[in-house]
Amino acid sequence: MVDQVLESLAKFLPETTLTITFCVALLVGIIFRSRPKLSMVIALIGVVLSIVFTIREMGTVQSIFSDMIAVDPFAIFFKLLVGFCAVIIFLFSLYSSEVQSTVKRLVEYSSLLVAMTLGMYLMAGATSLLMIVLSIELTGLSSYVLAGYVKEAPDSSEAALKYIIYGALSTGLMLYGFSIIFGLTGGAVDIYAINKALSTGSVNPVALIVATLLIIAGIGYKISAVPFHFWTPDVYEGAPVTITAFLSVASKAAGFAILIRFFKVSFIDSSALGLPTGFWSTLQEFEWNKIIAILSVLTMTLGNLVAVWQNNLKRLLAYSSIAHAGYMLMGIVVLSDKGIAAVLIYFVVYLFMNLGAFYVVMLVANKTGSEDIDSYKGLGYRAPFVSVAMVIFFISLAGLPPTAGFIGKLFIFASLLDAKWIWLAIVGAINSVISLYYYVRVVRNIFLRDPEAGAERIVFTIPQIAIVLLLVVPTLVLGLYYSPIVELANSSVIMIGIR
Repeated sequence: MVDQVLESLAKFLPETTLTITFCVALLVGIIFRSRPKLSMVIALIGVVLSIVFTIREMGTVQSIFSDMIAVDPFAIFFKLLVGFCAVIIFLFSLYSSEVQSTVKRLVEYSSLLVAMTLGMYLMAGATSLLMIVLSIELTGLSSYVLAGYVKEAPDSSEAALKYIIYGALSTGLMLYGFSIIFGLTGGAVDIYAINKALSTGSVNPVALIVATLLIIAGIGYKISAVPFHFWTPDVYEGAPVTITAFLSVASKAAGFAILIRFFKVSFIDSSALGLPTGFWSTLQEFEWNKIIAILSVLTMTLGNLVAVWQNNLKRLLAYSSIAHAGYMLMGIVVLSDKGIAAVLIYFVVYLFMNLGAFYVVMLVANKTGSEDIDSYKGLGYRAPFVSVAMVIFFISLAGLPPTAGFIGKLFIFASLLDAKWIWLAIVGAINSVISLYYYVRVVRNIFLRDPEAGAERIVFTIPQIAIVLLLVVPTLVLGLYYSPIVELANSSVIMIGIR
């Protein structure tokens, strides 16, 4: 038993590093109360170290802590995604007026960001129903507090309250679904045992459908899928931009990691024959992917249509984020390695283009004090570099070449056509056209509208411009050279479910 625990701990270094970082950042904040920024530096170093340890685990395929957590290429992919996102958010925080205006609470801010990152690392590798719930709760409890971090803002407390209410409801629904699965499979807790139980015996189909719907509701809340998205616009608008950006990418990625692993391992018949290479067969002939297809259509359609009417840019990006969750769900519907690899590719490009858009919103809001689209009138004359970067991010979010966003959607649609989901591909294409309207609306204000009388040029510091470049360059480069990401995604998908 001791040897097994020690062996598991040796493969648990990224999470252990974040746990130690969380404790040290808090202690340093208590001891050095006059230097709260020291905790942020320690937190940033800890996250970077966790990324280093994660990279060292590449190629490992092992189940640790009695099948509670998987250390495999799929988990490592999402850990790296979350880790890099956390590092960028820490860099954002250095130049966020919302965060810096509450410098006395910087210790709590830094520590909770590390706790959120730890929770998402655990979500990426969770293979036990118990670990799935614990990791989601760790992430959720930290994000509830951070959503209401700027207590002085009028909508901050409202955002946090709505977030925790919806979070509690979704967790309850998911737990109920897990309890039904637990009963149907004779007390199976880890997803490997669930797969074995479902493949060897027949279960009540109605109970299985109910359990699946409840589980999808719980995970759908994390990925902002319709109709579990109600918290998203208010929380994104009320939370600091840094936390909004983190939730829009990292939290969504961790949610998709759980969704993909749970359904891929639990409900897929690995012994099925007669299917084309890379395609999967469902157990009990239970076509849960059709439920995902309906959610995908609802999510992308509602997200895009409601975004058209938004005047607040953070709220617009919130609905845009909901729509992108719909696009990613299309990759899961096809039940193939190619579809899941497309989702992973999409997440990499989504990281850069979405964080870039939120960063520009934060920089402009710092200078103008407004997040409304009308405040962007004439921005192209006042801050040309940042304006051009914003246009590139929006072109990428719309999925137009030669940006990375085009590559992300290209692989998603290619997987759909390969699996003969023609109607879903058509719906996705129509939604992409709709999204062009609200992105172009902002671009029109930036370059085709005159600035207000008396508006002066906006000047940004060299480090702020450097962070914009850090995000805009990959958004362009990955639109032209993307083979390394494709290879990494393909190798990560193949190893899902292998112990």
